[in-house]
Amino acid sequence: MTLPFDITTASVSVIGAARSGRAAVRLLREKGADVLLSDEGPAEAHGDVIAEMRAHGASVEFGGHTDRVFDAKLVVVSPGVPSDAPVLVEAERRGIPVISELELASIFFHAPIIGITGTNGKTTTTTITGEIFRAAGRSTIVAGNIGHAFSDAVIADGDTADLAVLEVSSFQLDHCLSLRPATAVLTTITPDHLGRYHGVFADYIAAKQRIFRNQFPEDALIYNCDDSETVAAIAPAAARRFGTSVQQVLDHGGWMEARTLYVNIGEGTERLVSIDELHLRGRHNYRNILMAALAARLHGVPTAVVAETIRAFEGVEHRLEVVRRVDDVVYINDSKATNVDSVVIALQSFHQPVVLIAGGRDKEAPYEPLLPLIDATVRAAVLIGEAADAMERAFTGHTDVRRAASMPDAVAIAQDIATPGDVVLLSPACASFDMFDNFEHRGLVFKRLVQSLQPRRQPA
Repeated sequence: MTLPFDITTASVSVIGAARSGRAAVRLLREKGADVLLSDEGPAEAHGDVIAEMRAHGASVEFGGHTDRVFDAKLVVVSPGVPSDAPVLVEAERRGIPVISELELASIFFHAPIIGITGTNGKTTTTTITGEIFRAAGRSTIVAGNIGHAFSDAVIADGDTADLAVLEVSSFQLDHCLSLRPATAVLTTITPDHLGRYHGVFADYIAAKQRIFRNQFPEDALIYNCDDSETVAAIAPAAARRFGTSVQQVLDHGGWMEARTLYVNIGEGTERLVSIDELHLRGRHNYRNILMAALAARLHGVPTAVVAETIRAFEGVEHRLEVVRRVDDVVYINDSKATNVDSVVIALQSFHQPVVLIAGGRDKEAPYEPLLPLIDATVRAAVLIGEAADAMERAFTGHTDVRRAASMPDAVAIAQDIATPGDVVLLSPACASFDMFDNFEHRGLVFKRLVQSLQPRRQPA
């Protein structure tokens, strides 16, 4: 992004004191900007944040946004702050540019960026892609929505990194005005975060499209050509297109044929691996692997390194993660399944009966797409959180529905219901913020509870 002023000497307001906002402050202060951090939260609950930000030389205000915010040349916003927040609307009315933390960091990063977005699959794809580049000896930043703010990564490694692999959420893209990945990846598009977008799916799609909107014809776009929403969404793209499919053979891109994964970036067909060699299972994961492999090959990583890395890859935490087997029941942590489509993918991964733990903060997406799989697979559903009422209405008549007051209660109920050979699956289909800090916190609590379970049957 080219700004009409020198950001290193400008006044900048940062809205939102969550992880990304604090990282933006640190980066801006390192570059010399005069920074105000403004947050609606109460000051008494953020003493540590206030002390840290002041130690970096930033001004701080909590308890609401004052007119000091608008004494700035630029506003940087944390992804958790909605685009229609009055403070952002007023900044734009006054002609002050509003950009995301991710966009800010990209201003100070001059190596190629691989930007990965989509409703599902982006964390796994980002993680595999980063591992491939690191295995190839490339100095690689892996950051963004994956848990490490891009601004912090730029502070630490921006001058030495060969490239950045970024997981990018729709919230981060909302205020990306000029982000231009050398390679953009679009995994899937299904309804998600509709509360943020006032129930308008088209607005959510428009946010995802920002991953490729600024690309040039020499850039690359990797996408899921088995998904009709994704295919429709990429129609305006100017970049070179590389589809991926687990349903059909392609003339270029990445595909599965006879249980084997192949890619072709324009240099001929290259065999990667048989799916029988992989730790990851499921057609969704084969597609994630193909996307990561294409990104790596397009940036010069040898095919042998790609194949070796994906053979060794064992998955990411909180995504269909095996926690423990107790009384011949397998407990699976899928806390990252924060939308309905993720739970569909999870349930499709099991043939044995499932005791499903679900619920949390509703995202205003319908639960009906789950019903055929619940009919076929789910022995019982244990429901928690704010969405439990809506889920109970949807699931009643399709499976045994139980209510739990807390995660410990849910795990105890699930253990009572499960019989040998079953799977107890935490796959919430909801956000976590009604009961937990984030999906990672929810998954860790679940794992601790499962690790503390006492067997109820003596081993034979």
